Amino acid sequence: MARVKRTLGPRGQRVRRDGCGGARGGVPSTRCIGGDPAPPYALRPLLMPSHDLLAVPESRAFPLRRVLQRLLAARRVVLVTHVGADGDGSGSQAALAAWLESRGIEAAIVNPTPFPDLFRFCLHRQDVVAEMGTPEGEAALADADLFVVLDTSEPPRVGAMAERLPPERTLVVDHHPAGTEVVGDTAVQDPSAGATGEMVYDLITLAGDAVPHASALGAYVAIVSDTGSFRYSNTTPRIHAVAAELLGRGIDPEVVYRRMFATAPLRRLELLREALATLRTDPEARIAWMTVRADTATRLGATGEDFDGLIEHVRSIEGTEVAMLFRETGEGDTKVSFRSNGAADVNRLARRFGGGGHVKAAGALIPGGIDEVAPPVLAAARNAG
Repeated sequence: MARVKRTLGPRGQRVRRDGCGGARGGVPSTRCIGGDPAPPYALRPLLMPSHDLLAVPESRAFPLRRVLQRLLAARRVVLVTHVGADGDGSGSQAALAAWLESRGIEAAIVNPTPFPDLFRFCLHRQDVVAEMGTPEGEAALADADLFVVLDTSEPPRVGAMAERLPPERTLVVDHHPAGTEVVGDTAVQDPSAGATGEMVYDLITLAGDAVPHASALGAYVAIVSDTGSFRYSNTTPRIHAVAAELLGRGIDPEVVYRRMFATAPLRRLELLREALATLRTDPEARIAWMTVRADTATRLGATGEDFDGLIEHVRSIEGTEVAMLFRETGEGDTKVSFRSNGAADVNRLARRFGGGGHVKAAGALIPGGIDEVAPPVLAAARNAG
């Protein structure tokens, strides 16, 4: 078995290498993690030429080239994202699938939970999605010679897919902080990226290719989704430059807005009404939360997509530092979404319950119903500030 050790790559990047590489210049064959997030963006010089902003940071380019090398050597690639795929995971999958197939590499999207209907407009062909458990999904998993996990790296976050991913043939591209476990043997994890979609854009440009229109659409949707339409603290000058470059490839921002935010089924508004009726606050602890029980979601016919954005109503309450949404899944678990407006690190809070995410936005899937799960989570949140 190869000896594994950690060394420092470009700009202090941690690189775990096997005995063939070592510190004297071998190719990283395992886990590559981007450096610490940059200082607060307000402290950066803002007047930079756009071509400088579009240059891929070397600390990110170094491990991405290793991913690129393996992608271009593959014939059939399966793309995976986390349970309850969001805009960043779905858009990144759509972008990477379109680019791979423009290169003549067969791609399939197989997720642990269904691909969201909300983001199907990003796909270059609808049948690129092969749902897990279907004959098409099983065939794609059996035929793949490479797997790429996007927007997460941890086994619990890919659900039942975790046991279907051969580590030696699995890569990770993710902008979340590294956890204690990683699927696969090569992982690029760079929290300085505003979205995984930004990293997929970088991967395509490192190949020297023009970004296909479908890839530009997927990457743009990923970026818009994870930056909260360029409102969150992960919005950087560079991600604005990347978005501008994608718009220059023919993406219509008004169409994207309408598809993502301005069209909703009636059940989504009914769900919001019922969730708001459960709203509770603790002004002293500066926390607020809402709950949605399984029978409510079932009665309304609500899907996972209908819960997107609900927590923002809790987060918007003046004086709230930590916002939470408790949602029973109907399978004996409760999904808890966390958002932070202040100094509280909700990634750390979520990790206490087996979840994770970002400092400002995180989540956890916890065994038990709301009555069992909420009290310890609320207690922890009261001490998280």
